[in-house]
Amino acid sequence: MIKKVFITLIFVLFASNAISAGSDSTPKKVKSDYDKAVQSIKFAKKYEKKGKLEKAKKRYAKAQKLLLKSNKEKPLQADTLNYLGFTTRKLGDYENGEKYYLLGLEIDPNHKGINEYLGELYVVTNRMNLAKERLKVLETCNCEEYNELKEIIAGTKKSKY
Repeated sequence: MIKKVFITLIFVLFASNAISAGSDSTPKKVKSDYDKAVQSIKFAKKYEKKGKLEKAKKRYAKAQKLLLKSNKEKPLQADTLNYLGFTTRKLGDYENGEKYYLLGLEIDPNHKGINEYLGELYVVTNRMNLAKERLKVLETCNCEEYNELKEIIAGTKKSKY
């Protein structure tokens, strides 16, 4: 009888090890609210390029909610404030979008994304002198943000809003 129990126990142990060997025991990395928001913004931009503006708007709104949540968990992160400004601007609220950008610049005055997007906001709101100030900050970065803003200020590229 003891022999049967022992053999059964060994069989159960080997069987459970064999089953677990085939499964991934490493924990899956849970995406942060910030990462989910960035993903949503990427989809929104694609919808926007295709002219599917309502779908884009829904994605921007979703991203904005995630960013607000992320900002509560980890306040005053320049990247989060950049995207908060961006999504808020894309949803038509230029005043609050500008506030997020300016807060982000207090943390990181040379943030390329914030300087570009704030410059775009200034172009759309007809404050070209302020847009040119943002371009001046980007002048030495040798980056695509500089070129994008320069084209928008020159009028050779249209800002979506």
